[in-house]
Amino acid sequence: MKSTFKRLIPSPLLNPARSAYALARHLPELPGAYLHPWRRESIRQLSALKDRYRGERCFVIGNGPSLRRTDVSKLRDEFTFGMNRVYLAFERWGFQTSFLVSVNDLVIEQCVDDFLDLDMPRFFSWRARRFFPATLPNAQLPIYLYTTYDAPTFARDARFRLWEGATVTYVCLQLAFHMGFEEVILIGVDHSFTSKGEANTTVVSEGDDPNHFDPRYFGPGFRWQLPDLDASERAYWMARRVYERAGRRVVDATIGGKLQVFPKVGYDSLFGDRIQDSKVSG
Repeated sequence: MKSTFKRLIPSPLLNPARSAYALARHLPELPGAYLHPWRRESIRQLSALKDRYRGERCFVIGNGPSLRRTDVSKLRDEFTFGMNRVYLAFERWGFQTSFLVSVNDLVIEQCVDDFLDLDMPRFFSWRARRFFPATLPNAQLPIYLYTTYDAPTFARDARFRLWEGATVTYVCLQLAFHMGFEEVILIGVDHSFTSKGEANTTVVSEGDDPNHFDPRYFGPGFRWQLPDLDASERAYWMARRVYERAGRRVVDATIGGKLQVFPKVGYDSLFGDRIQDSKVSG
């Protein structure tokens, strides 16, 4: 069906046609995505975060094995986005990330109790609300994002629809833009997996996890989906263009990372006296 759709519509019209198709497909869920009390509360909180950190820098911490070779303690006083099961490292690091983001249904379903124990701002897909207790008071509600798998775009305003881009890292980049961060620095985004197979296939881990910083991350019995690195690269290129056109930037300080989309910087070079003094004075 999708291939037929592509053949019948001329290339210049394909993107608007895709957007119209996505709108029609998601039309039934739109009232809840914008009018449900939980989402209305989330939109209110997202409004309060809009451009709140204008001019600041932040770190998006991926969960690759390279984190074991990264002195994450240097980020104690920085603004940080953590993803999925990053909390497994909090005790070792001695601090928790400023924000926590997770949009994968399998991860949220299996880790919901852990997520509920965290006390930083937490962002989850609106789709995954079914995994959370219906009786949560507003003070304990996470911030729900209206994310979708289709209709590629980069959302400059996270109160509306966000494309997931086949990686939660892309959602973090959209949130960071929404919040006004001028510079986003990636670490731990190794963009490399030892587990092979068809993208998005659900598998069950049979032993320690070799793909992340902690062997417990997707440990024995954990259900997870194989990555789609090609799709995530397309999303990253989109993010780079939007940031650069806005006079902002994304750089990659991952130690030994395979991603070749963003300019590379040395991790230790980010913590010179000038940068530290600027952070303190800010």
